[in-house]
Amino acid sequence: MTTLGQPIDILLVEDDPGDVLMTREAFEDNKIGNTLYVTRDGQEALEFLYRQGAHRSAPRPDLILLDLNLPKYDGRQVLERIKSDPDLAHIPVVVLTTSAAEEDVLRSYKLHANAYVTKPVDLEQFMAAIKQIDDFFVQVVRLPSHH
Repeated sequence: MTTLGQPIDILLVEDDPGDVLMTREAFEDNKIGNTLYVTRDGQEALEFLYRQGAHRSAPRPDLILLDLNLPKYDGRQVLERIKSDPDLAHIPVVVLTTSAAEEDVLRSYKLHANAYVTKPVDLEQFMAAIKQIDDFFVQVVRLPSHH
């Protein structure tokens, strides 16, 4: 069961190794006890969520951080699949991407993203953004309990 301030399982869907590293560092710097799982493309993300292939024992994440520009299936396709599946639709999805294009923002919200965050280029700002996402979704927002 997820309660305020309890560690949660977070799925990061990100193909840029540098951004994966910065996200991990942000969690470590903030002494965040959450477990961060990483998938490198849209197909692997869906395998994780549907517990297929190498991800048969994957946990159901409490929060998904999703890049839009991914190989295989892009983030928009992954978001659409998550939000149209009754078993996954309740999981909050934060789109975390370099794109500040209005059409990407609009489309993400139309696909029911819970938040849209443009990745800061600056390392300190990036780390601060990750901390704020974590503070909000882990400390402030009440997430649904695991079924």
